[in-house]
Amino acid sequence: MPLDAKVLDAFRERKKKVLVGGGEKKAEERHEKGLLTARERLMRLFQPDTFQEIGAYVKHQCTSFGMQSKDFPGDGIVVGTGYVEGKQVSAFSQDFTVLGGSLGKMHARRMTMGMDYALKNGTPLVGIADSGGARIQEGVDALSGYGEVFYRNVVLSGVVPQIAIIAGPCAGGASYSPALMDFIIMTRQNAQLFITGPNVIKAVTGRQVTMEEVGGADMHASVSGNVHFVAETDREAIDIAKRILSFVPANNSEDPPHRPTPAVTMAEDPGMDKLAQSDPSAPMDMHGIVRRLVDNGDFLEVHAGFAKNIIVGFGRVEGIVVGFLANNSMEKAGCLDIDSSDKGARFIRFCNAFNIPITTLVDVPGFLPGIEQERGGIIRHGAKMLFAYSSSTVPKITILCRKSYGGAYLAMCSQDLGADVIYAWPTAEVAVMGADGAVNILYNRELKEADDAAAKRAELVSEYRAEFASPYLAAARGYVTDIIEPSRTRSVLSMSLRKLMNKREMRPPKKHGNIPL
Repeated sequence: MPLDAKVLDAFRERKKKVLVGGGEKKAEERHEKGLLTARERLMRLFQPDTFQEIGAYVKHQCTSFGMQSKDFPGDGIVVGTGYVEGKQVSAFSQDFTVLGGSLGKMHARRMTMGMDYALKNGTPLVGIADSGGARIQEGVDALSGYGEVFYRNVVLSGVVPQIAIIAGPCAGGASYSPALMDFIIMTRQNAQLFITGPNVIKAVTGRQVTMEEVGGADMHASVSGNVHFVAETDREAIDIAKRILSFVPANNSEDPPHRPTPAVTMAEDPGMDKLAQSDPSAPMDMHGIVRRLVDNGDFLEVHAGFAKNIIVGFGRVEGIVVGFLANNSMEKAGCLDIDSSDKGARFIRFCNAFNIPITTLVDVPGFLPGIEQERGGIIRHGAKMLFAYSSSTVPKITILCRKSYGGAYLAMCSQDLGADVIYAWPTAEVAVMGADGAVNILYNRELKEADDAAAKRAELVSEYRAEFASPYLAAARGYVTDIIEPSRTRSVLSMSLRKLMNKREMRPPKKHGNIPL
């Protein structure tokens, strides 16, 4: 018996309702605000004709508050898989045009279907948040749905990369799913990320605050550190997600998407010599140094607006994907502090989880002094850097550019913390502390008794720097692999990366270490 045309017509009508979500009028209202619909966002992410939806006909099961007679297309979310530049990706996009994108039990079920697919098939996960929060009509069932999502975020952590895009409201418990993911991208307009909003804060504390102060993108990117990237539009946010995906593997059992050149170019770069600084008090352009190391100056900086005294991000060197960490002496003299330690440690752990080699560029005078830092737990936070580097088994290359003092020298991946190779520029200073501070302690009496204390002090500082703070003493003790000219840095780094690609390092079996949090 041939297929009944009425069956096809009924199917097509149902499909049409699913595809239009909250309706054409609501879609037009979003377009007027410069926003894409939930489905359009996924179409922007995926290559044409590769999207396959999961659970399109799922319906809520709520019978309270008259919900039993209401139908919500897709239950307020679009979930599926597709390809991004040839890499399979699982994704979900909450649909604010359908019941405000609120999360109920079946909405969460669809979300977890996509997450389970990512786990079983080893695909990255991209989640686009645009939701009014928990569906009040479903009560504890909605909370259970959030719990199922959070649990899977944790199971997926370190197995596949997880990228969150905050493209609308993301409030209360909903904010914890993005917080459990690897990277958060947030649009500057129309998006909010917070636990308690201005009205609740005023009711409880009496303090008047704005939404921007509590949950705006700029605040989260520069103050709280919750957001890694800020985008102006939905399209830009999705493009940033694509760029991240271009540097990371599909899962933890694969290598990053290296594109090695046929041969390593050993040419010198005289421009690097111009960026090197001998004067320890002069700021050094570490961004410029990183851009000269990566192919075509293409560097994806992560957390660019937060803890600017350390730079982290991805690039390629002769086609090899590399995670970079670098002290930035243009901010807080490049000191490590609470925020930069958190920022650096988390980036190190991401790179290690996904087999990305780490290159560390050192110009650090120490940990930032101050009562606020001590009371805020700089010991505990700084220890995260020690823990992260020590527990990492990926190739680790350290380049001592200039200052490398005290405990911060260790925290920036010294040989003792597992660096595979360490190169030093002739400008490097490796010591317990800077020459000025050391002379004050070591020669306090001599300086007091000197006829010309300033001249004597300058002489002692010069002697100490030449004998005890130079890279040659560290090299003589075997702590430095080689001393190189700055102009040779890119070629030496590239060759070292190629030679370390087959590195394998085993650690004692255990469930996991206990990082100081």
